Amino acid sequence: MMSFMWNVVYVIIALVIVKISQWLWQWSNPNSKGSGNLPPGSMGFPVIGETIEFFKSAGLLEIPPFFQKRMLRYGPLFRTNILGSRTVISTDADVIFEIFRQENQSFVQSYPDVFVKVLGKDNVFFKTGDIHKHIKHTTMHLIGSEGLKRRMIGFMNQTTREHLRWKASQGAFNLRHAVSTLIVSYITPQMISNLKPETQAKLINHFKAFNIEWFQSPFSLSTWKTVYKVLWARREAAKIINVALEGRKNSIEKQGDFLDTLLEEMNKEGSIFDQASIVNLLLNIGVVSRDTTSHATALTVNFISKNPRVLTELKREHDAIVQNREDKEAGLSWEEYKYCMPFTRMVIYESLRLANLGTIMFRKAVKDVVIKGYTIPAGWIVAVAPSVVHYNSEIYENPLEFNPWRWEGKDLRSPGSKTLMVFGGGARQCVGSDLARLHLAIFLHHFVTTYDFSVVQECEIYRVPFPCFTKDLHIKISPR
Repeated sequence: MMSFMWNVVYVIIALVIVKISQWLWQWSNPNSKGSGNLPPGSMGFPVIGETIEFFKSAGLLEIPPFFQKRMLRYGPLFRTNILGSRTVISTDADVIFEIFRQENQSFVQSYPDVFVKVLGKDNVFFKTGDIHKHIKHTTMHLIGSEGLKRRMIGFMNQTTREHLRWKASQGAFNLRHAVSTLIVSYITPQMISNLKPETQAKLINHFKAFNIEWFQSPFSLSTWKTVYKVLWARREAAKIINVALEGRKNSIEKQGDFLDTLLEEMNKEGSIFDQASIVNLLLNIGVVSRDTTSHATALTVNFISKNPRVLTELKREHDAIVQNREDKEAGLSWEEYKYCMPFTRMVIYESLRLANLGTIMFRKAVKDVVIKGYTIPAGWIVAVAPSVVHYNSEIYENPLEFNPWRWEGKDLRSPGSKTLMVFGGGARQCVGSDLARLHLAIFLHHFVTTYDFSVVQECEIYRVPFPCFTKDLHIKISPR
């Protein structure tokens, strides 16, 4: 009897081992499920995949080692498993462009679960197709080119001038934090104009607490502390917006701000907007417009500080703009922005290329897609890495050198191309691209025409994979 029991135990153990072996084989070889000719690559360890290596840090002007190692071994298109998702990663400009081109046909916006938990599963950020198109069209009323020209540029000029004057009286200051405050100070009143000063200050602080630096290794305790702070800030900001929205719904008085625009949309027959989606949209605009743009501004000034020739040319261009005005005290006009600052535009594009703030972007295949002889199976995450394209020596001569003149003679009216994808591409191209470029132009205009500056503390930055400041750029400004 005892012998029989032991035989049963041995059989059960053997079956468990066989089952685990099958599972490990299927994990490592997803082709075994008939997924077609997958790109080469490795799925890493069971469950965690290659997530740990994905979050290994790199310097600002480096291609992250996760990409470098796999590009050398597998080429520019490879498979992996990160953040619990089967993923195909592309670092090839043609493939990335094709993925963007097939937006809403073969691919849709999708992110790993951690993004969804932080931003909210019903967030308008994750909407696709016609709903996304309508949301984007509505958002452009505020931060598209016409909205910026009609209702934003004057207030942006005024707020930038006031903030720089305030900072000049304070001595040395953290530039990224100062610009973060500047951006939410001009965007928040345009979204909701009738908040009490103390309520507006609270909302601004909640926007500032919500940043992308939470997207780091999930195996670090500090990451989860940051995630908790971000979730708390998001919840508190949503409460304030909800109260403002309720008050506006019960009022017949129009404020002429973006909240009025959204309420008009919500009251239309068959509207896709409800109260929750309006709150989500306002949260997204307040957060996204601030975080990456403040990073970009600090890095732009950092690059300029190390290149006196660039600073000299910027001053020459902007001094000429001021001299050609009838009113020397006026802020930057839309016509001056569009037609009188070709070198500034070159500086902005070069800064954005080197800053590489959109290190990686995520989509999901909605059907099997064949690209360059490989199959991307339906349901797999597709991660594109335009940052690798921006540092490609076959595309850019001396790609790690800050050289605005490389853009001389090129058409810089659009926010991107196949070889410059700082704002993504296709139907999901960043809706805030116009705002970001206008902000940088206005900031540089007042910065170089009114002040001299000196660096008090150099910045130190690493990628994990998005840029994170370990030491911020501190500067001191004084009137010219």
